Amino acid sequence: MPKILIADDEPNIVTLISRYAQREGFDVTSVSDGRQAVEACKKEDFDIIIMDVMMPDTDGFTACKKIKEFRDIPVIMLSARGTEFDKLFGFEVGVDDYVTKPFSPMELMARVKVILSHSSKAASETESGIISAGGIVIDTFGMSVSINGEKAELTAKEYAVLLLLIQNRGVVLSRDRILNEVWGYDSFGVDRTVDWQIKLLRSKLGEYRDCIRTIRGVGYKFEA
Repeated sequence: MPKILIADDEPNIVTLISRYAQREGFDVTSVSDGRQAVEACKKEDFDIIIMDVMMPDTDGFTACKKIKEFRDIPVIMLSARGTEFDKLFGFEVGVDDYVTKPFSPMELMARVKVILSHSSKAASETESGIISAGGIVIDTFGMSVSINGEKAELTAKEYAVLLLLIQNRGVVLSRDRILNEVWGYDSFGVDRTVDWQIKLLRSKLGEYRDCIRTIRGVGYKFEA
């Protein structure tokens, strides 16, 4: 039975999500603040977390960042604030999806299922060393890429960017996160390194170039 952690200080929200999660066969644990969420994750391994941003003691963003330091658990963030800045900040601290209140519990459960299916697939791909997205196949052991059966001549950085995007398919990655994970340093909005690298990468993906989508004002995401 998959295990879900719900972190929210609004009892009615917790009750609503719990009811739908249990209908979907989840084992539900709930806490009322970010500190409790961090402590719960230290004691137990959950399959996914649904967490509110504004909570007492420790907010959702801070809790998410702390949890990601010791466990790789997918996090869906809930917030009444849906500004571009809020979403960008959430993605930078490791949030996997962002849902704005008020929300449909059925849609929320659908997002949970999508993220868990991606996590399950990623685990099997890690074991085999082969990651595929449409006609793009990445051999992580051999560090090579083929497109529709033909080897693609990518530079080391192009390979790293493509791997990062496909491993996080469907998730928006900020330019800063890509720059930090691939190049190893932070950007302050003036460096166009990522944009240039994406342009070069797209030119080598042929019919799959449009799978790398530009999210205006935020970054990029891969959709097969």
